[in-house]
Amino acid sequence: MKATRTWTVTLPPGLVLLNANQRLHHRVRAKFTKLLREAGRDAAIEAGVPALTRAHIYGYLHPSDRRRRDPGNLYPSFKAVIDGFVDAGVLPDDDDKHLVGPDMRLSDVVKGGQLRLLVIELDPLEAVAHG
Repeated sequence: MKATRTWTVTLPPGLVLLNANQRLHHRVRAKFTKLLREAGRDAAIEAGVPALTRAHIYGYLHPSDRRRRDPGNLYPSFKAVIDGFVDAGVLPDDDDKHLVGPDMRLSDVVKGGQLRLLVIELDPLEAVAHG
């Protein structure tokens, strides 16, 4: 059995994050999406994540303070970052054939707030219903 490989991809603190509850003008949303996508691409390359066939990704939100949060509302931010992973060649696509997740979690406070993603390589022959 092949050993599971993992990589931690940490984005710079202080990025503007997209929240599912925001009502932004489409041009503003597109600008922030592009910045997150580029940051995800650059961070994946810097972390040395190779080309994978399949992966399970956990997304960790490091908030800037201890207020209550719903990490699932940050899905648009995690989605943009994972699109950056595809741009970097980490995954062929972010569809269900290649990606499980992102499973979002709340983590420790970081000044300015931060996203961190744990990439776990999956066996490409394993059933898509990995869970």
